[in-house]
Amino acid sequence: MKTIENFDFKGKKALIRVDFNVPLNEQFEITDTTRIDAAIPTIRKVLKDGGAVILMSHLGRPKEGPEEKFSLQHLTGYLSEQLGVIVQFADDCIGNQAREKASALKAGEVLLLENLRFYKEESVGDESFAKKLASLGDIYVNDAFGTAHRAHASIAVIAKFFPDNKMFGYIMGNELTNIDKILKNAPRPFTAIIGGAKVSGKIEIINNLLDKVDNLLIGGGMMFTFIKAIGGETGSSLVEKELLEVAKNILDKAKEMEVDLYIPEDTVIAKNFSNDAERKVCDVFNIPDGWMGLDIGEDTAKAYADIIMDSKTILWNGPMGVFEFSHFEAGTKAVAEAIGEATQKGAFSLIGGGDSVAAINKYKLKDRISYISTGGGAMLEYIEGKELPGVKAIGY
Repeated sequence: MKTIENFDFKGKKALIRVDFNVPLNEQFEITDTTRIDAAIPTIRKVLKDGGAVILMSHLGRPKEGPEEKFSLQHLTGYLSEQLGVIVQFADDCIGNQAREKASALKAGEVLLLENLRFYKEESVGDESFAKKLASLGDIYVNDAFGTAHRAHASIAVIAKFFPDNKMFGYIMGNELTNIDKILKNAPRPFTAIIGGAKVSGKIEIINNLLDKVDNLLIGGGMMFTFIKAIGGETGSSLVEKELLEVAKNILDKAKEMEVDLYIPEDTVIAKNFSNDAERKVCDVFNIPDGWMGLDIGEDTAKAYADIIMDSKTILWNGPMGVFEFSHFEAGTKAVAEAIGEATQKGAFSLIGGGDSVAAINKYKLKDRISYISTGGGAMLEYIEGKELPGVKAIGY
């Protein structure tokens, strides 16, 4: 794997694709700096070597060209503060100002280009657009794992203009190294916990994990499709009726491959989708009409925690219930805490996907987890066995 670690950037201009797609409030202030913070070590490495840095990223999904709320200029203050240098800004990513500022950039200086997605050419992977971006730097560094599954100009196409000078930044290198740990020779027992609302988004990841894991724990809204598939009464819980056969096939395949696939035995049900709704615990196969399951029950949470505690490798993607509601967060919290405890006992844990990461942060368990992936969609596709354009472009 070619990363920046073994490269000397002295006298070079590094064109770094970062993922600065951060949330901004109505005053254009950053409300979560995680993605920017993660990229700082890569930027610092180039500057420390005596190189210059040109940063490019997207922000949001602008529809028609430039929009104030999607301008990367709002990030320069925080970025300057973190790096200890004044970050320069180009009001375009390929225009005259970008070319002039990139050309004049000296060692130790940083230039941030305007939002790549102000050009439709970025998302469609336009080659001439990629070539214009490429002309700004000497070396291409991809450190945007969150968008590595997109065949965009700045991710997949641009690398061809740097045949011998392209590499991964620290985020990309760490992501691939840690995900590879669970996909290749993971210490056993290996437990995967898959939750979230729908089976539809998780079919491929489950199928690709079945020949790798010992235990597969199912939770979240998707569990009701499995329960319905084997004859359970699900009340008004979320069920993807068109996927009942798929769920059955997954259960059969797990049995055939001798994987222990666990479905919750009890659930916390509610009269409607609200934190203050009337609620009670019931058997997961006998949910009354007019009630919906919004969390796994206490018995399931305890059983899942016991399995997690006995595991040597743990992958978690997707919450066990509607953890945003305080009355339906107990299952997600129990799983998160068990993963933290098992990790402290020596297990390797990898967490990915926005909601799972949000849960880890909510319960202040970040320091008790082996690795937290920054790219939900990209991580899932990589685990599904798909080739990521941003990874392939660097030649890994």
